[in-house]
Amino acid sequence: MSEPKAASPTTGDTYKGWLFKWTNYIKGYQRRWFVLSNGLLSYYRTQAEMGHTCRGTINLATANISVEDSCNFIISNGGAQTYHLKASSEVERQRWITALELAKAKAVKMQAESDESGDEEPSSAQGDKTELQATLRTLSSKVEDLSTCNDLIGKHGSALQRSLSELESLKLPPESSEKIKQVNERATLFRITSNAMINACRDFLSLAQTHSKKWQKALQYERDQRIRLEETLEQLAKQHNNLERAFRGATVLPASSPGSAGSSKGSGSHGKGDMSDEDEENEFFDAMEDAPEFITVPADPKYHKRTGSNISGISSELALEDHLMEEQPVAANHELSTREIVPRKKRRNRIPDKPNYSLNLWSIMKNCIGKELSKIPMPVNFNEPISMLQRLTEDLEYYELLDRAAKCENSLEQLCYVAAFTVSSYSTTVYRTGKPFNPLLGETFELDRMDDCGYRSICEQVSHHPPAAAHHAESKRGWTLRQEIAIASKFRGKYLSIMPLGSIHCIFANSNNHYTWKKVTTTVHNIIVGKLWIDQSGEIDIVNHKTGDKCHLKFAPYSYFSRDVARKVTGVVTDPSGKAHFILSGTWDEKMEFSRIMQSTRGENGTEGKQKTVYQTLRAKELWKRHPLPDNTENMYYFSELALTLNESEDGVAPTDSRLRPDQRLMENGRWDEANTEKQRLEEKQRTARRKRESEAIKATEDAEPVESWAESPVKSTHVDSYKALWFERREDPVTRELTHIYKGGYWEAKEKKDWSGCPDIF
Repeated sequence: MSEPKAASPTTGDTYKGWLFKWTNYIKGYQRRWFVLSNGLLSYYRTQAEMGHTCRGTINLATANISVEDSCNFIISNGGAQTYHLKASSEVERQRWITALELAKAKAVKMQAESDESGDEEPSSAQGDKTELQATLRTLSSKVEDLSTCNDLIGKHGSALQRSLSELESLKLPPESSEKIKQVNERATLFRITSNAMINACRDFLSLAQTHSKKWQKALQYERDQRIRLEETLEQLAKQHNNLERAFRGATVLPASSPGSAGSSKGSGSHGKGDMSDEDEENEFFDAMEDAPEFITVPADPKYHKRTGSNISGISSELALEDHLMEEQPVAANHELSTREIVPRKKRRNRIPDKPNYSLNLWSIMKNCIGKELSKIPMPVNFNEPISMLQRLTEDLEYYELLDRAAKCENSLEQLCYVAAFTVSSYSTTVYRTGKPFNPLLGETFELDRMDDCGYRSICEQVSHHPPAAAHHAESKRGWTLRQEIAIASKFRGKYLSIMPLGSIHCIFANSNNHYTWKKVTTTVHNIIVGKLWIDQSGEIDIVNHKTGDKCHLKFAPYSYFSRDVARKVTGVVTDPSGKAHFILSGTWDEKMEFSRIMQSTRGENGTEGKQKTVYQTLRAKELWKRHPLPDNTENMYYFSELALTLNESEDGVAPTDSRLRPDQRLMENGRWDEANTEKQRLEEKQRTARRKRESEAIKATEDAEPVESWAESPVKSTHVDSYKALWFERREDPVTRELTHIYKGGYWEAKEKKDWSGCPDIF
């Protein structure tokens, strides 16, 4: 695409074009798109941002414009904002200076007029009155100009007549006298014509003054009629809205009811303040208002395939867009109304406040650098009163996304919701700097929300070294989630890296679509000095093993020098051929949006030589938004609404359930010294049980093999542990071919029978 001209006037008083703006000493001058309109000078990083993200605005009515040299100039509004700008040439700079000066003069005049007119009338009526007053003032000024011209004509005409009379009195040759007489006659004719013009102007002025009041009354009447009509329409809209709500309250609408789609948000502001300087590899191009937007990402042959133009078949795409953007919110409303019919169990909404205990962190951590977190004997002072099994169950905080995905008939749409669910699982970690309790071997945690939310979940700690937990969740709305997560972690002094290992599986019963993905790395910063904060970074590939569809998500690591939004997540959804269909964007702590791709083209090379793909998309729609945290959450370990209920006592759970763990319960109640003592007791009990299993396994092996073979390999006896999980069994996953623990059933049946005879004594 060709680059637009540096600056160009448009309709009205708008003036826009490229200028170079000083950013900082590192970046220097950066090219920005400036727009001068209605007395305001605004700038954007690209032309495409004009629809959603303004980087800064200066009101010219209060601004000072100064010229530095042939190409540079400065605009300042008294110190709060100062733009150091540079044009591409001296001619271009002069065009901008002229446009800015004219706009400033007009803005000052308009501001003075608005100060005189007051603000009692509505904005629309005030606008009409201002326009009328401006027209009348223009007419008055023109009449004043005519009067001035009248005076000047009379003055100069009289002077001319006197000069001619003086010439006639002089003794001149006959030829000259004849010429002077001729000139005198022409001057007389000019005076007569001028007087006639002046009289006609006076008649016009008199007529205009006579009818101006009639015109003002007519305009005022039309304005009053318009305001009355707008008020009537507003009342009708309110009555229509009340009737709709009354109808919905009386009946339950089907999910596919037309005309009741939820309102959608526009692309919104993706930047904050003067974040003028986002990824330099991204290039945007102008799009007309209400036209598709342009989104650009670096081209990666692994995930992106250039498709040229895919305008063919747009009608079916748009029909699909209507289904995705409009029917889904209605379906969600239908779910909500259905859930409200089911009486919810009253659950707790707070836990005891966190005590303020001081602890010398360095005395504990200085000898642990380079060791794995699971092998460090940590006091409960660094924990939060929740186990790793309960923390794993928090992935279901936004289970509604999977409910919506289960209703999608198109696999690419479904993949968008699965991707949003993947990102949403990290939103609960943004302020959670406490470490969960390491589960004991054989510890379980159940979450039965089948009655009110339609799902239930069971977790079990299936391995201690390395620590690994297996999780299985099922929903009556047609989806199953299972995972085995092992935690690898390293303490590096300034930060702690937590690397979850293992795959997550999501299966939908209706379509038999089977998705898998892995988790990204979590980093806890400022372990020794400063305020703790958490970041998520890495890349995730969500794969549909049935269709071959993929979603590539990128979690951008935080950087002080980055111009991107903090905690940014981007993604592209592609089909098996590599053709991109959706763009995902947002942050892992707030929300995710998605945009349907209408066309993609190969762009220019970026700053690092990477080729870019330019995607033309429809407007972004919201997929997921984080729930607000409960009141007083900063004193309750920043738990979410779901997390506050996880450790709540519940009848009928297995004796190995995390809710029954004594050290965790003591810590939640604020009795941390007793909790530390109890924690040591439980860990020693676990070590004793492990040594007993190892000795029994060694004895069984010695009975089965000759003693001489052990003499040849005595090390063989040091790593024998015959422990097997109770509710999960380790076998090869049929899809990923990985050895993993898969739920074998029996837990909910045992709970119904109240038969926990197979559970180990771990507490």
